Amino acid sequence: MKKRLLLCCTALALTLGLQAQERRPRRGVEDVNKVTDLTLDSLNKANTARPVPGSSRKGDNPVLFLIGNSTMRTGTLGNGNNGQWGWGYFAGEYFDQDRITVENHALGGTSSRTFYNRLWPDVLKGIRKGDWVIIELGHNDNGPYDEGRARASIPGTGKDSLCVTIKETGVKETVYTYGEYLRRFINDVRAVGAHPVLMSLTPRNSWESEGVLTRKSKNFTPWIKEVCAEEHVPFVNLEEITARKYEQFGPTKVNYMFYLDRIHTSEFGARINARSAAEGIAACPELELKQYLKPLVTPVCEGLHRQKGKPVVFFTGDSTVKNNDSSDDGMWGLGSVAACAFDTTRVTLYNNAKAGRSTRTFLEEGRWDEVYNSIQPGDYVFIQFGHNDMGTIDTKRERAVINGTADSSHVYRMASDRRYKVVYTFGWYLRKFVQDVREKGGIPVLVSFTPRNEWKNGKIERRNNSAAGWTRQVAEETGCLFVDLHNLTADYLDKKGEKKAAAYYNHDHTHLSKKGAILNATLLAKGLKKAGVDLMK
Repeated sequence: MKKRLLLCCTALALTLGLQAQERRPRRGVEDVNKVTDLTLDSLNKANTARPVPGSSRKGDNPVLFLIGNSTMRTGTLGNGNNGQWGWGYFAGEYFDQDRITVENHALGGTSSRTFYNRLWPDVLKGIRKGDWVIIELGHNDNGPYDEGRARASIPGTGKDSLCVTIKETGVKETVYTYGEYLRRFINDVRAVGAHPVLMSLTPRNSWESEGVLTRKSKNFTPWIKEVCAEEHVPFVNLEEITARKYEQFGPTKVNYMFYLDRIHTSEFGARINARSAAEGIAACPELELKQYLKPLVTPVCEGLHRQKGKPVVFFTGDSTVKNNDSSDDGMWGLGSVAACAFDTTRVTLYNNAKAGRSTRTFLEEGRWDEVYNSIQPGDYVFIQFGHNDMGTIDTKRERAVINGTADSSHVYRMASDRRYKVVYTFGWYLRKFVQDVREKGGIPVLVSFTPRNEWKNGKIERRNNSAAGWTRQVAEETGCLFVDLHNLTADYLDKKGEKKAAAYYNHDHTHLSKKGAILNATLLAKGLKKAGVDLMK
């Protein structure tokens, strides 16, 4: 009788359990942006690139382990070969590597569930007492529980679970809530004497309304906060820090923070997220990880001294704007002699140009960021490039860009260091510069590059079908102020003739003598006057 009763109770329990499972949706949280992430990348291939856990450790120094998905480490190899980058690649730049090393163990396509089950056991082996572990997971905790990618966690932070059988493999698995997976990460980290840190998800390129970015974490952030409060774990709201920056940038600029889709960041976006993560760590009162951060310095124009009521006139460009600028017999740039055309009692001149730079290298080296961070409303920024933007892109000097003004790009592998780099068109870089200046309340002025001292049939060579023409085209498209210095100078030198024109150049057909620099600065002022710019006051 007892045996029969036990069998009946067991059968009833199984029936109720199956009914409960049937009542539970077969899918986790739906993606609010209706997009899908990468499938779980090949672990065998990924493990050839992902670090051996703890292998970066220097002596007894701690290691910072990064646990996440493709927003932290994009692509199977995580090397940007598809033009996408995760913020974990750049996170180490913000830490003192002599005191702590940073290891990026994230993998595209993973959820809290799949990372915990498939990757975490190996990562945990490398974690020691005193280490730090940042966990940023959730982008992929949606979809079906038991088929396809089968990576969804149960919504919420409760203790309930679900037994599933993966349809494709027949493997049985117990699925827990999102919050429960986070607790398991936390408990495992603490069990070895290390320190867990939870971060919210990175923002996506999705807008609720004009000026308001969609917060993917409307579900996940409360769950993460709840677990952090419950477990007394530091919380960094990475999404909010970056989202506020994006809302200041606006949709057009945010578009190039992503590459190929609205989830995965370009190098621009990945660097923004890495900076935001560092800022969040620095601002978290109870987070001792901040002691390992380098000073969070914003690059600005060195030695710039502002005077009240005087706008700054910034010069950006190449050697024709700034060169050695010392010996009267040497090579000069027009920006260094601009005082011959501007009243320096009413404006402050600042020349941030650099010899040998193209639009691309001026941006990549951080020189543009110095100007961007220094601009105040009412300042003027002259943007003059072209001489170094043509030629080979991925070999030799590795500074050229794609010809034209289209909104296009391509991933190249640089010969010097074998790193992948997304390179855009000449017009793309100019549009970015124009937009950045306007974002800060400044006035951009596009200037076509100086002509080269090359002659044919008694006329100096003109390049209106390349960089000079592309600059004009971008100016027309953007409504930006434009000075056609290329043709103004060419017209002047045509009248002088080839023999006399030689005095305006030095060393070769491109670089200017002091006389040539003064000529170009004077003609720049003439062009401004013709354009009716307020600066002419």
